This record gives sequence, C-alpha cells and structure tokens, in this order.
Amino acid sequence: MADFASDPDSDLLSAAVDGDRRAVEALLRRHYDRIHGLAWQLTGSRSDADDIAQDVCCVLVEKIGGFRREAKFSTWLCGIVFNACRDFRRRRRSFAGFTERLAVVVGLARAPDGRDLHDAMWLRSAIARLKPAYRDAVVLVAGQQLSHAEAAEILGIAEATVSWRMHEARRLIAIARGED
Repeated sequence: MADFASDPDSDLLSAAVDGDRRAVEALLRRHYDRIHGLAWQLTGSRSDADDIAQDVCCVLVEKIGGFRREAKFSTWLCGIVFNACRDFRRRRRSFAGFTERLAVVVGLARAPDGRDLHDAMWLRSAIARLKPAYRDAVVLVAGQQLSHAEAAEILGIAEATVSWRMHEARRLIAIARGED
C-alpha cells in the first residue's frame, strides 16, 4: 500500500470514495491538466486528447468508489489514462489506416514522404517512431515524471523491464540521431 499521509489528495480522496460529488469535482479540477497532458503525449493529438480526457473524467466518476489505495492516486489515474489511450488507439487503428489508404488511392492526399517534418519536432518524432512498449515507458517516465516502479505498475510489467525499455529507447534515439 502507498503512503497516504503524504498524498496531497488524501482528504479529497477519502471524501470522493465515500461518494462526495464535490470532492470528485475537486479531484477532477486538480488533475485535469495531467489527464489531458498525458493523453496528448500518448496520442500526439490535442483533439484526441480532448476526447480521451472527457472519457477519463466520466470513467473516474464511475470508478472512484473502487479506488483501493494500492497505489498513489496519481499513479492510479495515469493508469486509467494510459488504458483509455490504448483502447482509443485500438479502436481508431483499423479505421484510420483504411481512410489514409483510401485518401491516397483517390488522390485526396499524397503518400507520406517525411518532407513535412520540422527539425524542432525531431525528438518528438523519434519518440513517436519507437515501438509502443518503449514509447509508453518514455511517456510515463520522462513525460509524466513517474518513477520506474510507478510506470511498471501502470504497464503491468516488472520495474526492471521499465528500466531496460528506457535504456533501449535512449539507445535507439541516439542511433537515429547518428550518435552510435
């Protein structure tokens, strides 16, 4: 169990778990930027992040009563956002791929050729090209400032695996940058 004496959300959490709607609202207001920011980092799209953040807020209202304090609230919340993004990507993957291919075939769009990337976006682009397992670890650890243990809990893997994925992500980005 996590140490809840030092958790700044402890009082609000207790009230929210007991069904206090104002406490739930206060938690949502306090953590909305984190919810939206993580969704944006994971999807790369503000529009998708808007949709996911709205969904997560609704889910949080439903699930807060089941919060068992097995982790810090922020870790639990990041797990909900992570899962919502994963589910969102799954739902969109087949439809998005179909519409992109269709647009190229009918001449509404040109095939992606990489010329539209800007130098300032290189790192973000490199992270986006990582395998999902590496990218997810980087977003949670570097982007959300979670510990390797917290990221491992969200991803459902060992802490050592998160450490290895972070190492590999750094190595792959260095290779892509030509820093062998």
